[in-house]
Amino acid sequence: MTRTWEISTVTDAARVRIATARVAAAYGMPPLERARLAAALSARLRRCLAKGGVWRLALTTADGTLRVEMAPSPAGDESPWLITAPCPEPAAGPVSDAVSADPDVLSEALLGADEDTAVALDRLAEQEELVAFHREELHQTNQGVLALHAELDAAGRAQREAFAAERAARREAEAARRRLTFLADASAALTASLNHEEIVRRLPELLVPEYARTLDVWLFDAEEDRGPSVPRPAAAVVAARSGRPQYAAAEPGGLPGVDDQPPSTLLPDRPLLCVPLPTRGAPLGVLTLTPPGERWDPDDAVMLLELTRRAGGALENARRFEHNRDIAETLQRALLTELPALPGLRLAARYLPATYGLNIGGDWYDAFRQPDGSLITVIGDVTGHGLHAAVMMSQLRTALRAYAVDGGTPGELLTRLHTFLHHLQPDLYATAVIARFQPGEPVLTWAAAGHPPPVLRGPDGRVRTLDAKPGAMLGIPLHQEISDHTVPLEPGSTLALYTDGLVERRAQGIDPGIERLSAALGAFRADELDADLDGSAERILEPMLSDSERDDDVCLLLCHLDGRLDGRLDGRPDGLGDRLGSRLGGSRLDGRLDGRLSAGS
Repeated sequence: MTRTWEISTVTDAARVRIATARVAAAYGMPPLERARLAAALSARLRRCLAKGGVWRLALTTADGTLRVEMAPSPAGDESPWLITAPCPEPAAGPVSDAVSADPDVLSEALLGADEDTAVALDRLAEQEELVAFHREELHQTNQGVLALHAELDAAGRAQREAFAAERAARREAEAARRRLTFLADASAALTASLNHEEIVRRLPELLVPEYARTLDVWLFDAEEDRGPSVPRPAAAVVAARSGRPQYAAAEPGGLPGVDDQPPSTLLPDRPLLCVPLPTRGAPLGVLTLTPPGERWDPDDAVMLLELTRRAGGALENARRFEHNRDIAETLQRALLTELPALPGLRLAARYLPATYGLNIGGDWYDAFRQPDGSLITVIGDVTGHGLHAAVMMSQLRTALRAYAVDGGTPGELLTRLHTFLHHLQPDLYATAVIARFQPGEPVLTWAAAGHPPPVLRGPDGRVRTLDAKPGAMLGIPLHQEISDHTVPLEPGSTLALYTDGLVERRAQGIDPGIERLSAALGAFRADELDADLDGSAERILEPMLSDSERDDDVCLLLCHLDGRLDGRLDGRPDGLGDRLGSRLGGSRLDGRLDGRLSAGS
């Protein structure tokens, strides 16, 4: 349905606005939509009246839509104005669009039309209140968001600070771990050696270039041995006199436990850290270091002070050990027996100290004549190691020689030694084997006290172990009479006396070692033993000791009856008496004392 109007005056415009409002209301348009339609139409009408002329307005309702179209009449170049609005329901009956021109009627109609505006305004007020409520709510939310952002930012800063502190603590812990590891490794390297020259050589290798650019070791006694003194920094001299570390630089170092000094005139451009090498008494010397960079980290300086303290202890221990070793070697040389000579009998001996500790122990061998012309050979082992064992060994050796002057069989001599040791040193024990070669008798007499059994090689190369019932260890708290044993002795026979250091290994025991010794002794030809007994002893030791380092002394005494004789020992000494068949081989080879001795007719 379409309705049209001609508009040229304000009254026409008012009538059209009123009619449009009535049609919209009749078709169920909501008040808010009607108010919007009326406002838009009023604005258009005012523009048209302002332009003047006649305007034609067409109002069409169809398919639930209200269509308002307005254009000049007659139509010109101006495009028509168009607005549409939905009509949710059809009109209940005929719609009157006639509006009287009476001013009173128009005014009343206009007032009635303003009801839609009032409804819209009320709705707008509600919306404004709702908007204000939501605005306040949004403001509160924004304040909360801002506060949350502030808290998150503060938490982020705290987390970043915590991460930075954790990284710093981790770096510090890693640096501390690195210093402790270095200190442990360096201490182990320094204390592993008992040679003070090697310790001094290792110090620069350990510290340069990571903890020091240069390092100088000033040992007081070494400088005295060198002759004219070398100029030393004043801080080093102060450290030597005071025993306190000194730091010489243009600015204070602030290092814990270190005194500050003016820069050195010898090295004015470099800071110097002078640390004394402490001992139980006066310092041994002074370490003078220059920093790897501009200056030392305080923690590194503390580590250097501790390492220097440990180096001083290592040097003191090394020098004490070297002093004791020199005493021990002197004593050991004095105790090595000069083997006698006997026509028809060759002797060869080897003594090798343990590869650990002092080169001295309680193992010993001896060979000497009795007044009746018999030759006594003995090998023994005093429990323990070091100077005390060596002193007791020398006392037993001397006591045995004294008892042998009065004669006596090997068993009787061992019995007397047992009593002597028990009364002299109740807490010290020893083992020994004594073998006696009698002139004119092809018989070997021997006795053992807790010692590994002798090994006898026959002229045919067969080897037997002389394991007849031995006596107990010497010095144990019981009375014992040690028995003698005899065995026939043929020309070309070889007797091997030894200590347990030659045959015993912790993982295997002693029996496999005795078997190896027997095999080594049986492998010789008879002419080899006749020609070179000393070299044969050396050839026995090489395979026996090649498997491991020795933690015990080794002693070997070979007694070889010349195969070229008729089996009798001539009791008469040769023209020179007890002439030495070989010289004392007391030279030190590869840090060991080689006690090779031999004798022959």
